[in-house]
Amino acid sequence: MNVAVILAGGSGSRLGVSMPKQFLKIAGKMVIEHTISAFEQNAGIDEIVIVTNPYYLYLVETMVLKNEWKKTKKILNGGNERYKSSLTAITSYNNDETNLIFHDAVRPLISQRIIDDVIQALETYNAVDVAIPSADTIITVEDNQIKNIPDRSTLMRGQTPQGFKLKTIKRAYELALQDADLKTTDDCSIVKKYLPDETVFVVNGEDCNMKLTYKEDLFLLDKLFQLRSISLNGSTFLEELKDKVIVVFGGSSGIGKDIVEVSRLYGAKAYPFSRSLNDVDISNIDSVNKAFEDVFSENKRIDYVVNSAAILLKEPLVSMDKDAINEIININYFGMINVSVASYPYLKESQGSLLHFTSSSYTRGREFYSLYSSTKAAVVNFVQAIAQEWDPFKIRINCINPERTKTPMRERNFGLEPEDTLLDSISVSKVALEALMSGFSGQVIDVKK
Repeated sequence: MNVAVILAGGSGSRLGVSMPKQFLKIAGKMVIEHTISAFEQNAGIDEIVIVTNPYYLYLVETMVLKNEWKKTKKILNGGNERYKSSLTAITSYNNDETNLIFHDAVRPLISQRIIDDVIQALETYNAVDVAIPSADTIITVEDNQIKNIPDRSTLMRGQTPQGFKLKTIKRAYELALQDADLKTTDDCSIVKKYLPDETVFVVNGEDCNMKLTYKEDLFLLDKLFQLRSISLNGSTFLEELKDKVIVVFGGSSGIGKDIVEVSRLYGAKAYPFSRSLNDVDISNIDSVNKAFEDVFSENKRIDYVVNSAAILLKEPLVSMDKDAINEIININYFGMINVSVASYPYLKESQGSLLHFTSSSYTRGREFYSLYSSTKAAVVNFVQAIAQEWDPFKIRINCINPERTKTPMRERNFGLEPEDTLLDSISVSKVALEALMSGFSGQVIDVKK
């Protein structure tokens, strides 16, 4: 029997946040949810045991019920040190034929290939580690002085999972606990130190199987999840759009129009709305509500909502008249709020998805379009906040951040540009549709040339 032991007892002190890092959210789920799901999906894993910080036992129990995980059989209280959490899992099993596969809860991007390789290696070896080559030169230091530079070709960086025959890891810990000076960082080091004649086989790891340790890692993990799940060619699962009901604001031109046309090609029922097409003004909440009511009356459900409507006027702020300023704010900001609020009851019922559009200018205000840049920065903060508010209702909300894209709005403001420097709006529309169907929430999804 292969048992995955998810070690989730950490306090998150190095991350500098009040909530332990395994319970922070990335790509719409808690970090630990991504991790457990990977083992839940693996055909070679028979059972899962979660070892957690006792203060958060209730949170894990609720998570297991919500996700309807069938393989999770035990939820155990962890210790105040990593090895004590491992020991808790070890002592809860007594069949020597059991394989225990320990994995850090804060490595959510574990691949099925690594899990498979560890399970396969345990058919031959009693202890298995996962590691990747060191890309950096490693030095040993004493008193801030280099004492030695080991040969990098022999050095690797350890990861998890680490797998063991139960009798092997149990015996190693029996000996380790007799050592008054016991110090360890992982389970393979216990085996290597206290069972020196035991071979520890090494399976190739992956760079993306990274551990969430510092604040910067949150950003990296976000982007890695996007790279894993969203592809620019739009071919991943667009077939699943068949018979879905999509409402697109800003659907009369540019990316919004392409979203409508592409989704219809794949069998979706797409309804475009705009001021020029059917007199729907997203700055007017009554107008937005009426659009939703009409679509729902015809279909009795709404699965996805896209808001691609925006105004860009490339002009110095002091030369803009009051009406232009109000129009940009009303469409780009209040329009986003109106679409979100009006879509809520429909997406709550369908457990659907909402997508807004930001711009690469959100990271830095740009001269001559300060209002556009600032409203697009607001989109990002709004999406991140509302994603958390709506998570209990299983509504996903994200925003797309395309690089410079060939659209009528861009051409009006920037003139003709070399086409090989621009994204085409069809490609962006396909990524947008895939984002709607993904499990992401609260994400800024970059689309690059």
